[in-house]
Amino acid sequence: MTGIDAASLTPPPPVVVAASPGYWTGVGRRLSRDPVSMLCLAVLVAIVVAAILAPWLAPADPSIGSVVRRLKPIGTPGYPLGTDELGRDMLTRLLWGGRLSLLMGIAPVAMALLVGGTLGTIAGYVGGKTNAVIMRATDVVFAFPSILLAVAIAGALGPGVANTLLALTIVLIPPIVRVSESATTQVRDLDFVEAARATGAGVLTIVRVHVLGNVMGPVLVYASSLLSVSIILAAGLSFIGLGARPPTPEWGLMLATLRNAIWSQPLLAALPGGLIFVVSLAFNLLSDGLRSAMEVE
Repeated sequence: MTGIDAASLTPPPPVVVAASPGYWTGVGRRLSRDPVSMLCLAVLVAIVVAAILAPWLAPADPSIGSVVRRLKPIGTPGYPLGTDELGRDMLTRLLWGGRLSLLMGIAPVAMALLVGGTLGTIAGYVGGKTNAVIMRATDVVFAFPSILLAVAIAGALGPGVANTLLALTIVLIPPIVRVSESATTQVRDLDFVEAARATGAGVLTIVRVHVLGNVMGPVLVYASSLLSVSIILAAGLSFIGLGARPPTPEWGLMLATLRNAIWSQPLLAALPGGLIFVVSLAFNLLSDGLRSAMEVE
């Protein structure tokens, strides 16, 4: 599994041009010229759409199985991706499992971006004791490896999807706080911010118009790189029994329940892991393309 590399938390210099509509148009244009990013985006869109449409695309009920058809190989008539250890259709469970796996990967990053971005911006702009309190609290969390911290929090709260989402959000907030604080600190003393203060603009106006437009690039790029980490951590928690619980279809949990079938049906057992790998890789490559498109070097 993948942890959060603390050495990569120092953000690049912020973009010194406010994020106007024209800027975002340019980002979209540059991103569309990157074939790797477009391929990854197409793969992710296809997987997300398939997961959303699972009730209509799935050929069977994800919870109904049969002992007489357990561990059918890939290509079995009526079961194109075979059946699992309880005779449930694998294609159906992979489609339904994508819903929960993607939710458990994307939702914690979105919540951490909202909370961590806000705290980091406040710490970077206000400075002083406020900065010290927020950043020292962040440093305390960084004393623990992200994987172990997620396991500890999820273990203390108990198994379940809601507890997993909370545990991952807590783990992902500190790195976003650090990146946001560092980028805001670099922006707050630039000339255009000082000019805004000199004209009598309020703090909220300065932060909303002048600071966020320049901090948003590095923070969004870094947050997008955490999506793959979040998906892998969520799958890992389910794999060890701290995430989704049976019979809920979820890729990490499916990987755990099929591990005993790896000797008899290795391809079947590898399907959930393959999807986790593909989605994580696509998010990573798309994040790299977004970094280049936003000119965050």
